[in-house]
Amino acid sequence: MSIKFQIQETFGNIDIYLLDQLLKGTYVDCHTVLDAGCGEGRNLLYFLKNEYEVYGVDRNPEAVFKIQEFAAQFSEDDTAQNYQLSTIDKLPFEERKFDLVISSAVLHFAESLEHFEAMLAEMWRVLKPGGYFFCRLASDIGIESMVRFIGNGRYILPDESERFLVNQEMLLRLTKKLGGELHEPIKTTNVQNMRSMTTWCVKKM
Repeated sequence: MSIKFQIQETFGNIDIYLLDQLLKGTYVDCHTVLDAGCGEGRNLLYFLKNEYEVYGVDRNPEAVFKIQEFAAQFSEDDTAQNYQLSTIDKLPFEERKFDLVISSAVLHFAESLEHFEAMLAEMWRVLKPGGYFFCRLASDIGIESMVRFIGNGRYILPDESERFLVNQEMLLRLTKKLGGELHEPIKTTNVQNMRSMTTWCVKKM
């Protein structure tokens, strides 16, 4: 069995920066995991195979159905209710339920600053004190002069896509406002000056 196949069998098509945190052991003491905007579950294989208590929400009914089917392979219990059709700004969970909340390539679809902050506040609400928030989202870092502001926190990127963008100052301010602390430096990948994707890793204090 090749190393590549072994990695795929263990982690699937996981976000490489989430994989980085798993390899560092950051989430070793996390037991309950929420993927907010889970899609069909590409970031959840490792957690499902290692008996974490996994939950997910998505606004796409077909994606929710597929993650329910996928997750059923890894538990003898009926876990379909763990995966729900929901928007992120109105999560169907009680406060302080999760040790880890994942938000991968979701927040940059915010329609406005108000919508962005509502989604962020909900994910923070359901995170336990001492828990971890993993977020990957679009930013203007490194391409500031190449994006065009069109209002409500949204921009046209060099690749012609339209996204809500953050910057480093904003992420640092929000970290403090939420009552969290960075457990990793803010890291940004510049994709050939067409777009920038930033990884924001916060611990709830």
